[in-house]
Amino acid sequence: MTLDRATAERRALITGATAGIGAAFARRLAADGWHLVLVARDAGRLGEMAAELGSRHGRAVETLSADLSTDDGCATVEQRLTSDSPVHLLVNNAGISLNKPFLRSTAEDEARLLRLNVHAVMRLTLAALRPMTARGDGAVINVSSVAGFGAVMPGSTYSASKAWVTNFSESVGQSARPFGVRVMALCPGYTRTEFHERAGINMSKTPEWLWLRAEDVVDDALRDLRKGKLVSIPAWKYKLAVAGLRHAPIRLLQAVARDTRSRIGRDEH
Repeated sequence: MTLDRATAERRALITGATAGIGAAFARRLAADGWHLVLVARDAGRLGEMAAELGSRHGRAVETLSADLSTDDGCATVEQRLTSDSPVHLLVNNAGISLNKPFLRSTAEDEARLLRLNVHAVMRLTLAALRPMTARGDGAVINVSSVAGFGAVMPGSTYSASKAWVTNFSESVGQSARPFGVRVMALCPGYTRTEFHERAGINMSKTPEWLWLRAEDVVDDALRDLRKGKLVSIPAWKYKLAVAGLRHAPIRLLQAVARDTRSRIGRDEH
């Protein structure tokens, strides 16, 4: 299995690698002896992250500046995934949300979200799986969200995009398993990152006990990947929440969605 391979050979490619869960993956894997390929839009932050991890852990750290909401950005990363220098673990972490209801949004904003949250995940997963299945080794972690189990965010398209990531990963994971390759959806709850701030979402009313640390999310993800799980839901509180969402009546889900939208603020007008 990839996670147990001799450290000198292992290489992980991480998208959205300069902040939040992506940065936590980068720091954890570098500490575990992985070589890294870091992908993000901000070349300056990429350079800082590469210098930090390279000097601290003595691992080779490549950087790719790419906007994965564009065809050119996806093509750049696809080329790296299919190169002769193999990638043993792909972490599709890059994603965005929108702090506005669907009826107040624009078609272009919604389409950009889908290009990044769905289209890029599909393209990079496919590009990674071709060499992985050919050599019979590798793994893909697609970062989804518990929001995919119920429409509780202000933006309908975000929840729908994460539902797609989870279902896609489960399906592809079953198809890839006979080839010795693992694919897993990582579905965290509220995690302390830059994600909500970048989207302009007011999270000040969210109870403290709901928050997760990015480092703990990564620990749970890697543990579940080793176990061969198709879906990883970090923390028991969110495992229980998802179990409830999967079996709750639709009227209850709608009530929870309305309450959640009111709690995270109405400053999206």
